[in-house]
Amino acid sequence: MNDKTNHSDPAILLADLLRCPSVTPEEAGALDVVEAFLTPLGFTCTRLKFEGDGSYPVDNLFATRGTGGKHLLFGGHTDVVPTGNEADWTHPPFSAEIVDGEIWGRGAVDMKSGVAAFCAAAARAVADGSADKGTISLAITNDEEADAVNGTEKILEWASAQHQRFDFAIVGEPSSAEKVGDRLKTGRRGSFDGLVIVRGQQGHAAYPEKARNPMPVLARVVTALTDEPLDQGNDHFQPSNLEVTSLDTGNKATNVIPAEGRLRFNVRFNDQWSAIALEDWVRARLANVDAAGCQIHFEPTGVASRSFVCPPGEGVALLDQVIAESTGLTPEHSTSGGTSDARFIALYCPVVECGLVGAHMHATDERVPLEQVEALTGIYNRFITRFLDA
Repeated sequence: MNDKTNHSDPAILLADLLRCPSVTPEEAGALDVVEAFLTPLGFTCTRLKFEGDGSYPVDNLFATRGTGGKHLLFGGHTDVVPTGNEADWTHPPFSAEIVDGEIWGRGAVDMKSGVAAFCAAAARAVADGSADKGTISLAITNDEEADAVNGTEKILEWASAQHQRFDFAIVGEPSSAEKVGDRLKTGRRGSFDGLVIVRGQQGHAAYPEKARNPMPVLARVVTALTDEPLDQGNDHFQPSNLEVTSLDTGNKATNVIPAEGRLRFNVRFNDQWSAIALEDWVRARLANVDAAGCQIHFEPTGVASRSFVCPPGEGVALLDQVIAESTGLTPEHSTSGGTSDARFIALYCPVVECGLVGAHMHATDERVPLEQVEALTGIYNRFITRFLDA
C-alpha cells in the first residue's frame, strides 16, 4: 500500500483500492487498505466475518472514532462486479491507471470512489479537529453486488448489539445524474420476486383431448398479474410495477404439449406495499384464473427487499445546504432505481445516498474523473464539520 495513503487525497486511497481485485465475495485486500488508512486516524477498526443463511462467507469492516456527541455513519462496499473479458478494456481493470484526469478500473464508480471520498473526508475532519466534536463510524462490506446476505445487514445488527446508535447516515453509492450533487437518493423501492408453475398433462399435439395444456393457463396468469396497475404512486415514489421476466416450458419439441410451464416475475414496489401484502395480492389474483384442469402453484423466491423513504429532517436539510454551498446546485430528491444497502441502514436511522455520477458503472472501461472524487470528498468533509458541530 502507498505510504502516502494516510494523507487526505482521495485519489491515492482510491488507486490502492482499485488495485484490489475484490470481485464479490473475494475481499482481495481491499478492507486491509481501508483499515490501514483509518487506524492512524484514531478509528477503532473491527473486522467482522459473517456466513450462513444460504450464502457465502463475507469479510466486513466496522470502524468508529469518538464516543459522544452526534453520531454520523457512512456506509459503502468494496466488492465489485466481474470485469467481463479483460481484453475488451482499454486499460487493465485493476491497474488504476490515470489518463487525462480520469482513473480507470472496476469499481471506480461503484463504489470504491465513494469509500475513498468518505475516508479522505474523515481524515480532513481529524486533521482540523472537527471530528473530535462527535462520533464518526463507517460500515463497509464486501457483499453488496451479489447476495447481500452476510454484509451490511449483519454489520448493523452487530453494531446495534454493541449499543451503537446513529443519528444520520450517508451511503456513498453513485446517486448523481449529470453533476456531483445534483441528485440525492432519499429512498428506494422494494423488490419482490415470484415463481408461478402451472402443471398440466403432457400429450401429443394432435390429440389435445388426451392432454391438459398448461400454456393457455399460463397466458391467463400473465394477464391476471399485469392487466391492472398495483397503485398510482405517491408524493415520494413512482407507481409500483410488476414485470414478467421469464416464461419457460423446457419443451424443445413442436408436437408435444408440455407437462408444465413456469413464469417468473419481479415487482418493484413503493411504500404502499410490503412483501407480505404483495404475496397476498398475487395469490388473490391467481385464485381467479381459470385453471382448466391444471394446477397453479405460486411461491415467492429469493429475499425480498423492503421499501423505505428518508423522513425530512435536519440531516437531509443540512446536506442540501452543504451541496448548494459546495456546488451551487439544488439536489433533486429521488427514489428511483433499484435497491441498495441503504435499505438495511434505514431500520436504524435516517439515511440518504449521496455519491458520484453513475456513468460507466458496471461497464467495460469503468472510470471516473478525479475532479468528481475530490468534489464528493469536499461535500462529505463540509457535512461532517457542520453536522457534528450542530
